[in-house]
Amino acid sequence: MHMDFLPTSPAADEIEFNDFLKVDIRVGTIVGVEEFPQARKPAFKLRIDFGPAIGEKKSSAQITVHYKLDELVGRQVAAVVNFPPRQIGPFISEVLTLGFADQDGAIVLFAPDQKVPNGARLA
Repeated sequence: MHMDFLPTSPAADEIEFNDFLKVDIRVGTIVGVEEFPQARKPAFKLRIDFGPAIGEKKSSAQITVHYKLDELVGRQVAAVVNFPPRQIGPFISEVLTLGFADQDGAIVLFAPDQKVPNGARLA
């Protein structure tokens, strides 16, 4: 499924509020980062702590343009935690880390502007 993430794309079709509630978006803290040279597009492998209820999950994130390995650990990010795991090359991505495309299409992470508890759900 191809989606247009440019700011010029129109809004998606309307959905019901209950459909939105099915998407479980949580905050977690990045606790580990590795290079992912096997990815087709430049990416990092992230380990994210979502607190005791969800635990630590893995994610592949195409965030190499704006972020360096050594500046990601300790950073909070938002992710969808209830998608099924996805095979990306030799890696299983367990959550979808969220971000927005900048004017050149590079991803900028979506995160709270103040620290919140790991596992907090988008409200």
